[in-house]
Amino acid sequence: MKFLTRSLLLSTLVAFMNSCYYTETADILIHNAKIYSVDASFTIYEAMAIKDGKIIDLGPNNELKNRYESKKIIDAQLKPIYPGFIDAHCHFLWYGNTFNEVNLVGTKSWEEALERIKAFESKNENKWIIGRGWDQNDWENKEFPNNEKLNELFPDKPVFLTRIDFHAAIANQTALNLANITTESVIEGGIFQKINGKLDGILIDKAISVISKAIPKLNKAQMKKALLKAQEMCFAKGLTTVDDAMLENEMVHIIDSLQQSGELKMNIYGMLVPSDENKREFLENGPYLTEKLSIRSFKYFADGALGSRGAKLLSPYHDDASNSGLTLVDSVYFLEEAKALYNNGFQMNTHCIGDGANRMVLDIYGQVLQGTNDRRWRVEHAQVLDESDFYKFQQFTIIPSVQPTHATSDYPWALDRLGEKRLKHSYAYKKLLSMNGILPLGTDFPIEDIDPLKTFYAATIRKNISGKPNDGFQMNNALDREDALKGMTIWAAISNFEENTKGSLEIGKKADFIILNQDILKIKEQEILNTKVEATYLDGEEVFKQ
Repeated sequence: MKFLTRSLLLSTLVAFMNSCYYTETADILIHNAKIYSVDASFTIYEAMAIKDGKIIDLGPNNELKNRYESKKIIDAQLKPIYPGFIDAHCHFLWYGNTFNEVNLVGTKSWEEALERIKAFESKNENKWIIGRGWDQNDWENKEFPNNEKLNELFPDKPVFLTRIDFHAAIANQTALNLANITTESVIEGGIFQKINGKLDGILIDKAISVISKAIPKLNKAQMKKALLKAQEMCFAKGLTTVDDAMLENEMVHIIDSLQQSGELKMNIYGMLVPSDENKREFLENGPYLTEKLSIRSFKYFADGALGSRGAKLLSPYHDDASNSGLTLVDSVYFLEEAKALYNNGFQMNTHCIGDGANRMVLDIYGQVLQGTNDRRWRVEHAQVLDESDFYKFQQFTIIPSVQPTHATSDYPWALDRLGEKRLKHSYAYKKLLSMNGILPLGTDFPIEDIDPLKTFYAATIRKNISGKPNDGFQMNNALDREDALKGMTIWAAISNFEENTKGSLEIGKKADFIILNQDILKIKEQEILNTKVEATYLDGEEVFKQ
């Protein structure tokens, strides 16, 4: 009897002590971790408590373990935890749809590309053969191909194949016919290439849009499939927010509907195509913001791409003295658009590759912004700049949004395009960072690989995945590892006006975070690309586990 009484007293005492021990409850308690908060002080914590999808506490292991009772306790086993990665410039829906197209990335010749197309066609019954990713700079013959073989192989089926940068493409004669393209066709800001007076199927920049209009649009079911596939792949790479840099009106509504239903969990910062439809709905009514979707910017194209010699340069290409590229937007129109966006509270984001395009856009931004501001207008890519134009980013508080893997992809031929003097001021990420102390990073996927760890590697090590060039490409413009991490998290959030809810692991912010198997801020250079995402959490929910 005495034993039972003592046992009862002991049990009561333990229960009483435990009730005093825990003072709060959490949905998830993570401990034994190395948590990079990426806050203003770059604080590193051991433990984190999460409730209702938000971070409610960070601190030492014992303190949080003693304070919080939680049904789910995660021992991180000293693995590193980072804020969820944000891709500041990509094409999310477009990427998801590439799984239904011929993948020509990495082909070493036009003949290899043709073999892939034939293999794809034998297993698919699509009305059009659509492909992407060829790059003549990777081939022994670095000239654009022509469509003779496509015409021979596919005389009755339209074929349309975009170059890796989406600023050049090749189409067979059937596709040209369906789009009513003839030797007489012309378009401002684009080229229907002719050799000896005959169309050879090559289309540059705005000429591509003529073919695109002839291709059947994705229906809602196809868009949904593409979005959910893209989400699956992004979560596996640690991405929790993506900036989709080209949204048409219907895309916005499908994304919003799938997010509202809970099927699409990915956070999306959308840049609108400046169509009449988008302007009527959004420009006149103001930004559209939900927990998952942010529509407050428009995306413009000032020029084409360097690889296809469509980027607008101030002087001719080093390897083509007759060509200085293409301007895709009229400066008078662009100024009027800038004023309209400014007056209606929208962010303006503009694709600029060449120094000519960058100068035009920076000057027009400056006319409208009139000095320092918090409008956060962005120049997407900011790839080639004249030395005299860098200061304008600081003068008008303009954000350069860059994609580090472009530098390491382009380095083998960038010198040929630009010459030594211009190359010096190209892909100048460190210098761009010094203008305003912020540099959001992205990939531009599917133009580049989706993996943000490749972004991190290219930004800091300045080599491609083959480890070339041996000494790194223009290492004076490499970012240090902390800055690269900030570019993929808090700085990307700032460029999206979302720094109060994401981009760092702080109390009150969304519990968007990832667990990696090794610490990318500390490991050796050669280990970075071997790093794996072990888990991805969105709003405190595990959306990917290795």
